[in-house]
Amino acid sequence: MALETRIYQKEQQTRLGKLLKTSFQDIYSSRFLSLQLAKRDIKAQYRQSYFGIVWAFITPLTTALVWIFLNQTGVITLTATGVPYPVYAFTGTLIWSILIDSINSPTSSTNSARSILSKINFPKEALIVSGIYKLLFNSCVKLVLIVVFLMVYGVPLQGLLLLFPLALLCVVFFGTSVGLLITPLGLLYNDIAKMIGLGMRFLMYASPVVYVVPKSGIMKTIMEWNPLTALITVTRDLIIGGAFDYLYYFMWVMMASLPLFLIALLFYRVSIPILVERMNA
Repeated sequence: MALETRIYQKEQQTRLGKLLKTSFQDIYSSRFLSLQLAKRDIKAQYRQSYFGIVWAFITPLTTALVWIFLNQTGVITLTATGVPYPVYAFTGTLIWSILIDSINSPTSSTNSARSILSKINFPKEALIVSGIYKLLFNSCVKLVLIVVFLMVYGVPLQGLLLLFPLALLCVVFFGTSVGLLITPLGLLYNDIAKMIGLGMRFLMYASPVVYVVPKSGIMKTIMEWNPLTALITVTRDLIIGGAFDYLYYFMWVMMASLPLFLIALLFYRVSIPILVERMNA
């Protein structure tokens, strides 16, 4: 009886279209794993915390309170916002915190799975999706506090508020795309995460988080060119009923986010196996 002859050869994985297709297939096939990882991390995040889920909005709330105090005591004088300043400051810092979390999410999710990356063969894209699940869970909690702020300060609830979750998804998508692109470098060098954190602190003051875009001067130019201005302003306008001055810029930013996400996804898929080998060398 003749024995079967089978030849194994290295699979060609250099075609970008094939890489993207395989990556999206892995995202779909690992949807259950992503959900279970997210549930595990959420439970672990609040299991040994006395305040529990309150920590989800402690950071934006404390940042807003500092600026509210400075404004009310006259230490700083800010341009009129059109709504009660506490509402303006809190919504801005909350949207900003979600943006920061979405940028950090791919790196933190992948970094926390270092122990199993080399031991278990599973689609690494599941880590990205699980991070998005965690972001959406924490964001839903923050939405409740926004409604409370609006009611306390007498800001009427408008129909546009129903579109706010959609805009928030756009913010998460943009932040995840940026974070996904820097994740491989962040896994190699811890300095990357520190540099990103420091840079975002400075960038916050070049964005309309706690004050409006100036009517003139160099800061007006910087903030108008800053893509985060459109993301924050339009998302906030859906809450407070603003003028949507940056709506078209917002749409351009989201259109640019799609190719950015695809490039970042390719970079992530190609580099993670190499990084796993290097981490275990």
